[in-house]
Amino acid sequence: MKKGFYTIMSAQFFSSLADNGLFVAAVELLRASGSGEWQRAALVPMFALFYVVLAPFVGAFADALPKGRVMFISNTIKVAGCLMMLFGSHPLVAYAVVGLGAAAYSPAKYGILTELLPASQLVKANGWIEGLTIASIILGVLLGGQLMGQHVAPHLLAFDLPGVDTGVDTPPEAAIATLVTLYVIAALFNLRIPRTPVPLRAMPGTASEMISDFHSCNMRLWQDKLGQISLATTTLFWGVSGNLRYIVLAWAAAALGYGTTQASALVGVVAVGTAVGAVLASMRMQLHNATKVIPLGIAMGLLVIVLNVIDNVAMAAPFLILLGGLGGFLVVPMNALLQHRGHHLMGAGRSIAVQNFNEQACILALGAFYTGLTKVGMSAYGAITMFGLTVAGIMFVIGRWHASNLHKHGGEIERQFAHSKLEER
Repeated sequence: MKKGFYTIMSAQFFSSLADNGLFVAAVELLRASGSGEWQRAALVPMFALFYVVLAPFVGAFADALPKGRVMFISNTIKVAGCLMMLFGSHPLVAYAVVGLGAAAYSPAKYGILTELLPASQLVKANGWIEGLTIASIILGVLLGGQLMGQHVAPHLLAFDLPGVDTGVDTPPEAAIATLVTLYVIAALFNLRIPRTPVPLRAMPGTASEMISDFHSCNMRLWQDKLGQISLATTTLFWGVSGNLRYIVLAWAAAALGYGTTQASALVGVVAVGTAVGAVLASMRMQLHNATKVIPLGIAMGLLVIVLNVIDNVAMAAPFLILLGGLGGFLVVPMNALLQHRGHHLMGAGRSIAVQNFNEQACILALGAFYTGLTKVGMSAYGAITMFGLTVAGIMFVIGRWHASNLHKHGGEIERQFAHSKLEER
């Protein structure tokens, strides 16, 4: 791997570490203020909101500037969201601003991989960056929980600046203030990301032109016979994964009686499995056989339902590792295939923006679905069952869709796979 790849990984690690710690802190901030469970569940779709709304613009933005600079600007927006949460804004609104920063960050983070590395290293690179992202999820949720725990929070709250009233008076606020430093570290790595020789692409002149350009890119990926399947699969995976963080928190409270700090450790357990699955996929899978992992998506949806019969942590830990492992093995080859097709069909930043739009729209839709179920009074167990059945059903449809494509357009798909094999050599 080129030296710049490790700088990108370092920046991604610290930014993602802060993102996931902040999620746990925001959940506890809402809980401590007496907000209803539906508001805590709504954190997930609120984070996804700007991914969807700004999708036509962030891809073009990422292609118009050096991607390291885009990532630096995005981290600055995340810091602004943290400060809003600390100084009186509603946590849902402030968390949406953090999501705005993440929406601008992602096209640059993934887009630079296709600019920096050859196709032969894309699956491996995705495996490592997803594995590192999952590691940051594990450590982030654990860090967020521990910063609010009885052993750490009193020390953070005892720290104060002479003559300055910081307004940080509760464990969640102390955790959020601490997490700001991680965004600053990520920003310092952003400044050292190398400039690639790929030429910058000017942003279209008007908003309507950018929306039209984005719509064209979106349709191009959905009409591509491999792009549409990989896009549908990764869209569903991230829709599930994005909401699973809160579902595990809600399930741990209902089934095990856990508080936020204890339950955050179980979210980390899911992430351990995902990291293992991602690394295994990076070693065993290649672009030309990426679609063979589709059945794992059906299994993942059905396994979510099994959570309802688990009532002790000894059973929960290995089960959650298995659940995460299936997801990790599923997403890495499909993500690499999607990046490969997108890079050939349009610019890297635009391709990732299209991917983010669809994936975050799925997070938003599934999050709204789960939030709605809790708002009308359905128990965590019932909501989990409905969620799992919906996921398994959609993944079954995607599998049948790919089979139909192979039957009707086998020659075109074989040519695309043959092209990917040549680039992998």
